[in-house]
Parts: sequence; C-alpha cells; structure tokens
Amino acid sequence: MKTSVEKLEPTKVKMTVTVDKEELDPYLDETRKELGKQVNIPGFRKGHVPARIIDQRLGFPAVVSEALNNAVPELYSKGAQQENLRPMDQPQLNVEKIPTSSSDETLLEFTAEVEIRPDFELPEPKDMEIEVAKPEVKDEDIDRRLEGLRQRFGTLVGVDRPAQKGDFASLDLSATIDGEVVDSQSGVSYELGSGNMLDGLDEALDGLSAGEETTFEAPLASGEHEGEKAQVTVKVNSVKAEELPELNDDFAQEASEFDTLDELKADIRKQAEFDSEGRQANEARDLFIARLEEGLDIPVPAGVKDALVSDHVKALSADPDKASDEDKKKAEDEAVKELTDQMVLDALAEKLEINVTQNDVTNFLASIAQQYGMDPSQFISSIVKNGQLGSAVKEVGRSKGLLAGMRQVTFKDSDGKTLDLSRFLGEDDEPEQDETVAAAAAAAQVADNITSADSEASSEE
Repeated sequence: MKTSVEKLEPTKVKMTVTVDKEELDPYLDETRKELGKQVNIPGFRKGHVPARIIDQRLGFPAVVSEALNNAVPELYSKGAQQENLRPMDQPQLNVEKIPTSSSDETLLEFTAEVEIRPDFELPEPKDMEIEVAKPEVKDEDIDRRLEGLRQRFGTLVGVDRPAQKGDFASLDLSATIDGEVVDSQSGVSYELGSGNMLDGLDEALDGLSAGEETTFEAPLASGEHEGEKAQVTVKVNSVKAEELPELNDDFAQEASEFDTLDELKADIRKQAEFDSEGRQANEARDLFIARLEEGLDIPVPAGVKDALVSDHVKALSADPDKASDEDKKKAEDEAVKELTDQMVLDALAEKLEINVTQNDVTNFLASIAQQYGMDPSQFISSIVKNGQLGSAVKEVGRSKGLLAGMRQVTFKDSDGKTLDLSRFLGEDDEPEQDETVAAAAAAAQVADNITSADSEASSEE
C-alpha cells in the first residue's frame, strides 16, 4: 500500500491511498464467503460456493463494492497510522479507481480528506515549577456551612402576616396578553427573594398576605409567548416561614454523630480544609495546562470547531437561531479552549508514552456507571453500540497523561513550600479515578455523550 499526503490547511490534509492487489484480495475473499452464505446456487451448499462462481453469478463489481465497505475504512486507518496523522474527525472518503474484474490490473485508489491535530512541541513537565495559592479557610466559611446544615433541619410553619423575603408562598398565577389568558398555574411554591421565576414577582408579593392578590406586568420566561409582556395576576394561598433549630449541643447530636456543637464545628472546619486542598489541586491542574499551552499558537480544526460551537450554542440558548452575539462569542471561546486542551493533553499523553489498557477503560467506565446509577455492563454495552468507545479511550489517555505530567511538576505554595498532591494524583500507573482531579470532568463529558446518543437512538426506534 502506497500513501501520499497533501496539506490543504494547517489542520486538514488529503491522503491518497493506492492499494496493492495482494492487500485487497483478503477483503474480496472474505466478502465472497459472506455472500456465499446468503445466496442459493444450484449444485453448491451455502458457504461452499467457489469464488469464481460468486463473481459470475453476482458480478465482480457487486463483490468489490461490498468488500470496499470494510476495506476502505480499515486501509484508511492503516494509512493514517503509516503517515503519522492524528485525525480529529471522521474522514471524507472518496474512491477514485477500482478494478472491474478479477483479472483487471487496475489498483484500488481512494482519497481521504480529514482534519488533523497540528504538530507542536510541548515543554518538559519535569522542568516546571508552578506556584499554587492555597485557598484560605475563614471563620465565615465555617459559619456558612453550619448555617446550611441548620437549614436542612429547618421546618416550614404557617404565619399570619404579610409575606417577606425568605418566606415560602403557595401561589396561583395567570398571565394574559390583550385580554386572553395565555398561561396559568396553581399551587406553585415560591421562595420570596429567590428571583428564579418572573421579573417583578418579588416586588409584587412583598407585603401580600394569604388570600390577597395583585397584578403586575412582566415578560414571560418560557412557552409560546416567551419574551412577550403580559399582565400577570398572582394570588397568595398561604405564607410559610422557615423555622431553624437553635445552634446548641442538642442540634449537634441531631444533625451529626457528635455530642457537642464544638465537636461539630471542628469537624466542619476539617472538611472545609480538606475541600480547600481539593480546590488547590484543581487550581494546580489548570495552571499546569496553562503552562503547557503558554507561548503555543495552536490552530484549531475549523470543521470540528464549528460542530462544537453549535453544541455550545444549543446549551446556552433555548433557540439557537435566536442566540445573541454574546452567546455565540462565548460558545466559540469555550469550543476553542476545549479543543486546544484536548489536543495538548493528547500530545502530552504521546510525549509521556501513556499506555491505556483494557482494565483502565473498564474501570473508568464502571466509575461513570456508578456515578450515574447505571448497571456497568449495560453502560459499557451502550458505549460500544453507539460507537463511543474511542471517546472513552481518548478521555482515559488524557486523564492518565495529565496525572503523569503533574507528578513530574514541582508545585509550591505562596510560601515556597513544596506541595504534596499525591492524594489527588495517585501513584504512577495506579490512578484512582474517583480521587483524581481529571476524572470527574472526563466522566461527565463521556456520560453526557452516551446519554445523548442513547436518547437519540430511543427516539429513532
């Protein structure tokens, strides 16, 4: 097999592949065997029909056409590996020449246009020293966590007074445009001051008691008339206030395994410090990636970027066609950052000669399945079925490469003390996926892809 590569763009090439007869023959033979199992030819048992008879009865062009379905993708992959290409997307394949008979000396020739990862040189992680500030745990942080725990044990009690910020009200709402009711809801629970429903609702409810109602104007937040101004009538059915338990030893015993409030506070502080170390590890990861990319001008494959921008726009706007210029710019920036990080981490994994084993992938996917409450076997089967296994392998390689690279870096805090991040980075060749700083994001991304693919497959069925 001969290959030649023409660069069309900095991140796009056209590879021409010419296949020797000896390399095409195995695909033709396998195709003839499969076709022989499917056709009835007098005088021959199924699966035992000679190749020349298959060619005579079905026609060589039909045989070679069927054989190309497997031959071209596999030979493309072999050619890409031979040319050391790093594809970022599926190729556009086009068959240029094909033999018309078993005696035809014409060689199979096809082209593949594909977007690739460009070449760039990464710095050595072992030569890096990176300063990472440790987030300070303040008394206010402890108080905020304690208040959150207190609220979990709070109760709602009815009050005979006007509603105020922090109260929970049961509401009936009705929206009209030009005198016509376009939407209505009953028994809606709403926390005053949360601002997560309609513009102007908090102001309208302020001072209202149970049984009272008022009307105000507001743009509708969703539905057929989204964005249109409507007259909204809101009636308050009931008002409840949150009653919180006192902070004392009794509360500590009810809310935790501790006997005193001081012991509970000490445990909360310990957990806050533990979490701050996790945030420091995340910051170390981000600074490491930024250092790898520092000074590099890495072009992003246009087609891959456009597809990813489209996905990001859909996530930012309910109607992508109506997305604002600001949303489109944000989506493009996010897509470029995501692709750049992926390319850099892929290159890092290659530089560090990271090996992704079957056990790595199985453990990784099992951890995702557990995270989403799925059966691991079914989850892995859905990945294979939907063609997502390659994505999973890539993510594992990036995670392992990232962790391996970070282990080589010297991280120091603001006082110049060397940081020990081994709790988050694991040991060489033994990354614990549930404790690494890379696995969570990778797991979420792959799981979202799988969930989306499953939903599309279900809708098609």
